[in-house]
Amino acid sequence: MVDKWSITIPELTQDERRNAYLYLPESYFYEQDRRYPVLYMFDGHNVFFDSDATYGKSWGMKEYMDYTNTQLIIAAVECNHSPDNGRLREYSPFTFRDPKLGSITGLGQITMDWLIHVFKADIDQRFRTLPDREHTFIAGSSMGGLMSLYAVTQYNDVFSRAAALSPSIWFAKSKLDHMILDAEIRPGTSVYMDYGSNEMRHHAVMASQFKHVTGLLLDKKVHLTSRIVPYGDHCEASWERQIPFFMNVLFYQLP
Repeated sequence: MVDKWSITIPELTQDERRNAYLYLPESYFYEQDRRYPVLYMFDGHNVFFDSDATYGKSWGMKEYMDYTNTQLIIAAVECNHSPDNGRLREYSPFTFRDPKLGSITGLGQITMDWLIHVFKADIDQRFRTLPDREHTFIAGSSMGGLMSLYAVTQYNDVFSRAAALSPSIWFAKSKLDHMILDAEIRPGTSVYMDYGSNEMRHHAVMASQFKHVTGLLLDKKVHLTSRIVPYGDHCEASWERQIPFFMNVLFYQLP
């Protein structure tokens, strides 16, 4: 079951409304004493329903979860759709300057503080979650993938595992380096990170940058699964095909 409701994030967009989504496995309704791990996902409007997705194609997470009977709660929040780089600002951990867009003020810290202290707190209060770090995961794609890396490195006391699909690691590279190098990462942290082979031509530096970032994560002793997806593209249809890969990482040897 996927529940959908309207919320506001005053810290970011005052009283402007956006949607939140929550997936509950079928067992939730008849195993009354059971508690569940939680996966938090960015770009919630693209996670479950084609009718809500920006480009008319979602990840299809509900269908995957139901078909595989995966025992997990998924909580996701819609992004900021403001044409004034709303999504980019909310999903950027850094303030940076782009030759085409100009100066972008990164609001990623505000976004994460809200997600942890307001949204996660509400989910843990209202539903039978396993709220501890070991059972709390995060995932996203593109800028949401970058935010997932940010979350698992800078908020490692909250998130033990992350999936970063096609993460936007090609800008603010020095700041990204410091983000990882300065992180206090606990033992057992697991990260799935991929990039589509068809995406490589979009950014000339991607092959070397992907190798560089994976190296930084390995140096921090992260349990890393990294992939170049054969013929993978920067779109929800491609990310949907990667669900079995990153779900295996999120659940691998989970107590």
